[in-house]
Amino acid sequence: MARGWESKSVESQIESAGDKRHSGVKHRPDPQAVKLQYKRDSLLMSRTRVLHDLQTACNARYRAQLESALSYLDQELAKLSPSEIC
Repeated sequence: MARGWESKSVESQIESAGDKRHSGVKHRPDPQAVKLQYKRDSLLMSRTRVLHDLQTACNARYRAQLESALSYLDQELAKLSPSEIC
């Protein structure tokens, strides 16, 4: 009798795991949205690095190059409108 009760519990666990697996498939993000989010995240990380380097730069030419890079990154981020990203 105990063995029968145990098998019912295992069967219930297997069914609930299967339900969770199938429900997750329905909510897959759009590949285009994932690509845009990845690009935005990459640009933001680059911008953070450039800002940090700009704060510590002493050479005028290097500062000018970093400011140019910062301007470019800001333009690229502006192209990605918030409505296009999840």
